[in-house]
Amino acid sequence: MNSFTEIIGQDRAVQLLLQAIEADRIAPAYLFAGPDGVGRSLTARCFIEQLFCAKVPANREQEKKRISAGNHPDLLWVEPTYLHNGERLSAAEAAQKGLKRKAPPSIRLEQVREITQFLSRPPLMAPRSLVVLEQAETMAEAAANALLKTLEEPGRATIILIAPSAESLLPTLVSRCQRIPFYRLTTEAMTQVLREKGHGEILEHGEIVAIAQGSPGEAIASMEQLQAIPAELIEAVKHPPKKLREALELARQIDKNLDTEAQLWLIDYLQHCYWEQFLDRAIIEKLEKARKCLQKFAQPRLVWEVTLMEMSQAAAL
Repeated sequence: MNSFTEIIGQDRAVQLLLQAIEADRIAPAYLFAGPDGVGRSLTARCFIEQLFCAKVPANREQEKKRISAGNHPDLLWVEPTYLHNGERLSAAEAAQKGLKRKAPPSIRLEQVREITQFLSRPPLMAPRSLVVLEQAETMAEAAANALLKTLEEPGRATIILIAPSAESLLPTLVSRCQRIPFYRLTTEAMTQVLREKGHGEILEHGEIVAIAQGSPGEAIASMEQLQAIPAELIEAVKHPPKKLREALELARQIDKNLDTEAQLWLIDYLQHCYWEQFLDRAIIEKLEKARKCLQKFAQPRLVWEVTLMEMSQAAAL
């Protein structure tokens, strides 16, 4: 049985992984490189399911449930975390607790040490142990260097790094991985994925589809972001402010209502809206500058005040 049947639009990646399984030549490490939301994590789960069940297909359903639940004894799935009061929280856990963080989550040195500990024992049920690192590009240099030692001698294990590109990781890490490429989906493939996942209504929002640029996951996340932002705020930001007082008030509302991740998404949304309205590269560049400032942890309200004031001044000319 082929576990990859639910993967849409990533034929090359599926082909490479199936060939590795059929030839029984599984690499010690893989880099699943490509844009967010195009099926990298889903493909990793399908690969693990196929690998774990290749020799014992009768246990497929049981293994699949364990893999999906994240409680398989030979699988460790690592996600970026926040640190809150000494406790590590994933992005989903932080959202459940209503925590708003200014800095994005990251894979921490302690998590890499847990990987080393996990791989120090032989696999219990599967032919090899599997470790998956989501958003591997969020590792700080110390964590990446610690992981490098594990990649050099993984033992009976395979480590999968999921990242947007090889350039987002240390070259020493990339050199020890077999690269599996992932690409943005065609319009037809993206439409198929959204409909099959029960998100066909997104196709009616042209701006969301445009922002996603061939990534169903990004389209779903964008729709969720749009619905989470107060409708009056969305209406207010769709047009650049014309007066300084209006710019300052809008900056205050953005800072008050949105965390940093939502503000970064809002920049994508505004770049699309403003380009559709004005075809003005200067506005797009101002917003891109704001994005870089937010990513460097500048004070969000100040970033928006400066950006929106510049827009209002330009509108007055």
